[in-house]
Amino acid sequence: MLRLDGVVLRFGGLVAVDNLSVEIKAESITALIGPNGAGKTTAFNLISGVYAPQAGDILFHDRSIARLRPHQVNEIGIARTYQNIHLFNGMNVLDNVLVGRHARTTCGIVHNLLRTRRQQVEEKKLAEKAYEILEFVGLAEKASEMAQNLPYGAQKKLEIARALASDPQLLLLDEPVAGMNAKEKSDVRDFILRIRERGKTILLVEHDMKIVMDMADVVYVMNYGKRIAAGTPEEVQRNPVVIEAYLGGE
Repeated sequence: MLRLDGVVLRFGGLVAVDNLSVEIKAESITALIGPNGAGKTTAFNLISGVYAPQAGDILFHDRSIARLRPHQVNEIGIARTYQNIHLFNGMNVLDNVLVGRHARTTCGIVHNLLRTRRQQVEEKKLAEKAYEILEFVGLAEKASEMAQNLPYGAQKKLEIARALASDPQLLLLDEPVAGMNAKEKSDVRDFILRIRERGKTILLVEHDMKIVMDMADVVYVMNYGKRIAAGTPEEVQRNPVVIEAYLGGE
């Protein structure tokens, strides 16, 4: 589904992503792991159109997306969450999900200004879809609450719900269980597995190795912008290069 071929991104003298190659199969969970500063989130930013690679290419269903803007990447079927929660705190839970649905709307500015019949029908369908997603993530009863009033774990789920609202084929999750307690982590793990069961493909950045090794089909390991290992969770855990990168010793 997605392929990074020799992708490079530099910030001045710093090579943030160095000749990175990754392949992601449809309906899989792929994890991208590595120490802090390894380049994982930068790789997400490249895939989602925040940055354009200075070398190499990014292919989605064999189509280059390396020069697309973030909204164009979302329109073709890729959505993401963020390491630090990015919600619209001044909006309620339902409206946050509706914002994520914008890429699948068809009414233009004229229909919305005039509140035409077509616009009203579409708005009703959007709300129904948003409620369906909120039920899936377990937040339907919170639909009218302000996003900023949700507990931390629920805010994380809401951000994933907003990403799902664009009906992506590929979902990028940046540290989805960071800062959660054991119960919240278990809930999100089960939730992510249910997303995959719905036919979605997931690329995951996460520091909780128990979660990663429990869920991922394939694990890629980065360090200093480079890919240093790839394989099944079992293979990666036994790889001496990976052990040294994480533990700093032989």
